[in-house]
Amino acid sequence: MKVRDAMHAQATWCAPDKALADIAKVMRDEDIGAVPIGENDRLVGMVTDRDIALNGVGRGLDPVKAKASDVMSKGVIYCTENQDLEDAVRLMEDRRIRRLPVINDQKRLVGMLSLGDVSHAGSRELAGELLQSVTAHHGG
Repeated sequence: MKVRDAMHAQATWCAPDKALADIAKVMRDEDIGAVPIGENDRLVGMVTDRDIALNGVGRGLDPVKAKASDVMSKGVIYCTENQDLEDAVRLMEDRRIRRLPVINDQKRLVGMLSLGDVSHAGSRELAGELLQSVTAHHGG
């Protein structure tokens, strides 16, 4: 099975200067926990609900004034839509991430692959391995 067969197509993305409050509204409205951040048609970061809570609000930033660039993870790990699902899952396990942006051959964002997507489309064993890996205690 290929990643394109399991992913959520048409991922919403935001600019680095988008306010955290606005990104949180996108997350609420679309029932998602991560938003890719793009600039000049390139993927430059990722903002998760955890980034907003811990790196934004938890550090005392005003979510109306603070921007995605203030809290986003850089050096985003991604996969391609033509990649085997098992390979993408191994990447998620190795990096202990729950969501993976998906790009096409033109390096354009075409979707997101989440733990939930894997559990619906992949084998029960594959989903169980991923769940165990990404929920393992991170240590001190």
